[in-house]
Amino acid sequence: MFENSLLAGKRILVTGGGSGLGAAMGRRFVELGAELVICGRRLELLEATAAQMRAELGGKVTVVRCDIRDGAAVDVMMDQIWREAPIDVLVNNAAATFIAQTEHLSFRAADAILAPTLHGTMYCTLAAGRRWIDGRHKGVVLSILSTSTITGRAFTVPSAMAKSAVLAMTRSLAVEWGPKGVRTVAIAPGAFPTPGASGQLRPEGRDESWAQRNPLGRAGEHGELANLASFLISDQAGYINGEMVVQDGGAHLRSSGAEDLLQWTDAQWRKQRERRSTD
Repeated sequence: MFENSLLAGKRILVTGGGSGLGAAMGRRFVELGAELVICGRRLELLEATAAQMRAELGGKVTVVRCDIRDGAAVDVMMDQIWREAPIDVLVNNAAATFIAQTEHLSFRAADAILAPTLHGTMYCTLAAGRRWIDGRHKGVVLSILSTSTITGRAFTVPSAMAKSAVLAMTRSLAVEWGPKGVRTVAIAPGAFPTPGASGQLRPEGRDESWAQRNPLGRAGEHGELANLASFLISDQAGYINGEMVVQDGGAHLRSSGAEDLLQWTDAQWRKQRERRSTD
């Protein structure tokens, strides 16, 4: 299945594509023949990532600076991209989260998570979908979600809410947009450690044995997620629509992933709030 031409001829936009899982997926897409566009807020990071991909893989990688929390900025980005050619795939990867006692969340803190994770994902999906449908162009939306859509998750409530809403969007648009040539699919990854996510979700003081408690005894590898994403957006998965594929080694069957935080002391939570305030 993973021939070098699997994604040949496809133009793919990855939000939050400058680092972490977004960059890992983008790199695999290029290896499989795709033309890649990555967007994010930090232009310097995007350009460095794109330059490395071009040097190592030789593919076409374009960068666009965009704050997807701003719907008007998303429209400007899509217009800029479409001036060269339509994209064929949108990967909704950008998101934000951190652990917190929910009763201590300010409205501003909750919005900091909801804005990119829910609103930004919706803005990008609507902007791409509208252009695809108006232009009678087939498209695929892949959204990176979370197993919190199945279990819920204490101490990351805004993220669980946002990801669950995006799953509802995925299922709803599968029915509404499927007849118009647009597929919507999703992945619910388990633990695929990245520096950014680990810093927010697993600060000093959290249980370090979580990977060993996974039924497979380990965390996921970025290449595994990138391969699944590549399959789902490819024509090989053309009959998969409205589905979320869980890729977590079976961890959600054992735990939501937040139970260790129920044992945290007030002092530990106080330290975490202080840490957040200095970030």
